[in-house]
Amino acid sequence: MIKILIVDDEKPICDLIDLNLSSAGYQCCAVQDGLEALDRIEKESFDLILLDIMLPGANGYDILEYIRPLEIPVIFITAKHEVKDRVKGLKLGADDYLVKPFDVVELVARVEAVLRRYNKAEQKLTAGDVTVDVDARRVTKAGRPVVLTNKEFGLLVLFIKNKNVALFRETLYEKVWEEEYYGDSRTLDLHVQRLRRKLGWERCLVAVYKVGYRLEVS
Repeated sequence: MIKILIVDDEKPICDLIDLNLSSAGYQCCAVQDGLEALDRIEKESFDLILLDIMLPGANGYDILEYIRPLEIPVIFITAKHEVKDRVKGLKLGADDYLVKPFDVVELVARVEAVLRRYNKAEQKLTAGDVTVDVDARRVTKAGRPVVLTNKEFGLLVLFIKNKNVALFRETLYEKVWEEEYYGDSRTLDLHVQRLRRKLGWERCLVAVYKVGYRLEVS
């Protein structure tokens, strides 16, 4: 399992990231202090580090200098939004830079992109008895193949990667259809209904009032 270290001095941010990445199938641990982060990195192996810049003990730039020889990918997650800050972080060797506040769907997508770049991405996703082979675009339920359209497959991958998270209709539409959402949800709703029926997810793929949909998985 992919192991991710979250370094941020705000515990609610750590908890939010941990919840969403754990739901997406990653193993996470979090620290709120720069020196503690260095201790963990020295003692444990990580596949990716999500790193704030303004930290007690040691700042994110110093930690990145320490990490760089270890060849562990790093994504800066910080409130420092000016171009000069992004340029500095990327020049020091960060693989990506995400500004707070951020959308959790974008966070998961950026994590996946960086892991793919390092050939560390998980290629199989699971939710209950449903398994998705992302590379082969193959879906099985209890071992039996399920035929999905391209749009249904795209929705399924988004739901599994964001288990137990309410996803806005506009987010789902713009990610899967790759075009701007103008408020007409009939096409999206039809595809979700068909996906429910094909996977037997009438109870776990639920509509969230005035938001969109959530895949509820224990």
